Amino acid sequence: MNTPNQKITVVGGGAIGGLIAARLAHAGVAVNLLARGAHLEAIRRDGLTIVEGDTRYTQAVHATDTAASLGVQDLVFVCLKGQALVQAAASLAPLVGPHTHIVSAMNGVPWWFLHAFGGARANGRLEAVDPGGVVSAALPPEQASGCVVHLSSSIAGPGVIHKGNGNQLIVGEGSPQMAAHAQAARELLTRAGFEVTPGAPIQADIWAKLWGNMTMNPISALTRSTADVILDDPLTAGLVSAVMAEARSIGEALGIRLAMTIEERNAITRKLGAFKTSMLQDVEAGRTLEVEALLGAPYELAQRMGLAAPSLGMLYGLARQLDANLEATRRAVAR
Repeated sequence: MNTPNQKITVVGGGAIGGLIAARLAHAGVAVNLLARGAHLEAIRRDGLTIVEGDTRYTQAVHATDTAASLGVQDLVFVCLKGQALVQAAASLAPLVGPHTHIVSAMNGVPWWFLHAFGGARANGRLEAVDPGGVVSAALPPEQASGCVVHLSSSIAGPGVIHKGNGNQLIVGEGSPQMAAHAQAARELLTRAGFEVTPGAPIQADIWAKLWGNMTMNPISALTRSTADVILDDPLTAGLVSAVMAEARSIGEALGIRLAMTIEERNAITRKLGAFKTSMLQDVEAGRTLEVEALLGAPYELAQRMGLAAPSLGMLYGLARQLDANLEATRRAVAR
């Protein structure tokens, strides 16, 4: 629960993590930020600048690249992409004690998703997002809650974050024993100026957001097309619908009922116009892709439950190869 001496760390100084850290600090909450590279150096030197419409402010935030220097925290926000979390997980262990509350604000399926959820699959581990249990070993699933982000934000330059549309965060406990902790996190984020609502259960909110991201992101990365082009082509639009239908079945097998039809969800995407997805932006920047959290984990769930998911499997295979080829290119350039 929130106390004046609460120790709080945001892991990941990117578009979402940096925004959360800056807003917390701006609201008078003492917070640490784990970041790296030129972004970290700029924050240390000049503070973290947030641009929201016509408003611009620079906030001092204690930033570091070493979790061990911070010690055990009361609250840890994990704002990394899934693939980055797998690589960083072991280094985050010093932040976590037996009473640390961990809140993941990530795209796709998090490592703790099946803890206390999924009926017969409850308490299982998903190899796609927690290979060998490396993430769970550092960040215990029984201490986790989830945060689904419904806002746009981007890094405009080192130490500068531009907040776009939306301001909603959905926060819910990963298991019943974390309910009071999740409520405290909601109160804290509300104090920081976000519009915060509870998830009931948060796994359903995670799946609902995934439902759109798992198609537009990888298809745009493979084709280099914006979302409007993907939906205007009847063949790619057909693939979108096929994957979404399979994902709906996987969710229903887990006890998740999606309120929208496929057509209604795609209509929302159409309203966004000719936008580039985050995965397409990652391809253009030569960064690693969120393949496992968006596609690998759902496909693994389908395999475990004996559900046919050929379209999801095809898209997963293609995206996985794209990511591997991008990695090979990065290594070749580095040599």
